[in-house]
Amino acid sequence: MFFDRTAEMGDQTLLAAKRRGEWQETTAAEARSATGAIAAALGALGVEAGDRIALLSESRPEWMVADVGIMAAGAISVPLYVTNSVADHLHVLRDSGARGAILSGPALARNFLPAAAEAGLGFVIAMETLDGGDAVGGVHIESWPELVERHSGALPDLSAMARADTACLIYTSGTGGAPKGVMLSHGAILSNCKGAYELLVELGLGRERFLSFLPLSHSYEHTAGLFFPLSIKAEIYYCEGLDRLAANMEEVRPTIMTAVPRLYETMHGRIVKGLKQKGGLSEKLFMKAVSIGRKRYEGQPIPVTDRLLDGLLDRLVRAKVAARFGGRLKAMVSGGAPLNYDIGVFFLALGVEMLQGYGMTESAPIISCNLPGTRNRIRTVGPPVADTEVKIADDGEILVRGELVMNGYWGKPEETAETVKDGWLHTGDIGEFDDAGYLAITDRKKDIIVNSGGDNISPQRIEGFLTLQPEILQAMVTGDRKPYLVALVVPDPEFAADWAAAAGKPGDLEGLVQDEDFRKAVSDAVDRVNTDLSVIERIRKHIIAAEPFTIENAMMTPSMKIRRHAIRASFGDDLESLYR
Repeated sequence: MFFDRTAEMGDQTLLAAKRRGEWQETTAAEARSATGAIAAALGALGVEAGDRIALLSESRPEWMVADVGIMAAGAISVPLYVTNSVADHLHVLRDSGARGAILSGPALARNFLPAAAEAGLGFVIAMETLDGGDAVGGVHIESWPELVERHSGALPDLSAMARADTACLIYTSGTGGAPKGVMLSHGAILSNCKGAYELLVELGLGRERFLSFLPLSHSYEHTAGLFFPLSIKAEIYYCEGLDRLAANMEEVRPTIMTAVPRLYETMHGRIVKGLKQKGGLSEKLFMKAVSIGRKRYEGQPIPVTDRLLDGLLDRLVRAKVAARFGGRLKAMVSGGAPLNYDIGVFFLALGVEMLQGYGMTESAPIISCNLPGTRNRIRTVGPPVADTEVKIADDGEILVRGELVMNGYWGKPEETAETVKDGWLHTGDIGEFDDAGYLAITDRKKDIIVNSGGDNISPQRIEGFLTLQPEILQAMVTGDRKPYLVALVVPDPEFAADWAAAAGKPGDLEGLVQDEDFRKAVSDAVDRVNTDLSVIERIRKHIIAAEPFTIENAMMTPSMKIRRHAIRASFGDDLESLYR
């Protein structure tokens, strides 16, 4: 698909990124040539079919070139998160058995090269010059520019590849804590591209332009923000970052955006905050536009005076909102985590087509998505996409079957067999279909936290680190659908008694949890754990409980597992207050 589409596009722009304050465009022909060169370079370095090659880079045009180049060499791409610690990188490199890697530059090399050296990687191709020359920490470094020049004009032989072959390993957290490599086939990604096309074709697809914002190591952006745009010969512009998102949208004027709920929550918050600061007639007109738009979407009666005013609000409010988004936006797609209904309706009321979808890494990831126009049911995640079967098991679990289902977890046949049974992917989510065949997610069968950024986080892993600290006996981490993680921690009674004796204070736990010095001692333990966690895993805020989790108070099972629902029932309001 990549080589066919780029040949058809020729000198048209395919990719673009800001460099030295200016948008630098990469044509399809340039991307095609560089990708062929990287594939040939990997072959010259001894890479064979099925070898795993890690990829660590910020979002930039070279990301696509590297990813497809690895696949074109017959190897398997293993994207890494830029937020990974040294230990995180080492786990993925060892687990995947990566033979080599492609790395962007010095900023990410600091955490990556120590892991690469310890894992014994054969080579690292660096897009930018690294300090230390052609060998850093015992790792052989190859120059990306030199390799592209040396192998210029090369095109790979793709005849031996099959749709069912594994194209990439996308690592995602499992219930055991350690991330698992999800084997996605070429066919799984192509199936997702077809499903997305049939969904969005009603918008009148032409020469589309995407503004890519999410990490490309995330399965959602990997498919929806990279391969799907490629499949329809769209342009992909890479956002400079959250702080530049609004400016980039006005500059780039995208037609489609795919993002996670957290982004839309941030956009909503900034718009509302700006309005309140402005106040006066502008705020009143804006909120009136939202109110009327919401009534229209929900089918509520609209007074005659509001109907007359609505046309004026189109010009005074909705047109200005459209201009802030670049003026050409056809749809914003939300996925990766549940979208708050009020956030979705807010944008719909302002005339922005907000489509909520659903998926998981194990399905490449798109399973379902809402349809545009009058069939958009934002409380649901829409009907299944093309060539995808979805059914509800007797216990309410959502099951999925089709080419989009993963080939399995890398090196974990038992866990694969537990997740894919008779061809049906067991999602771990509970759901139901409405009268129109739209899927609604009603609960989570598994404990994995999906934050509002769409990141999968294992709470058990973090809880394990917390309870290793001498100050902490028990912990529960939470943050599903939230922008960051919070925790409830129970102090260790022995530590508390020793601390109280040394400080000359009463030793009862109820009194100590109110003592500022004692709270600081427990907070120091949380801070120590945070230093060894990735950014998304860190505990931003916590509360301290004086009562341990026990079988007697129903907060622990007989097998000594914590009962999350029971703990939330007792401490839910306190935990929720940490987000205010």
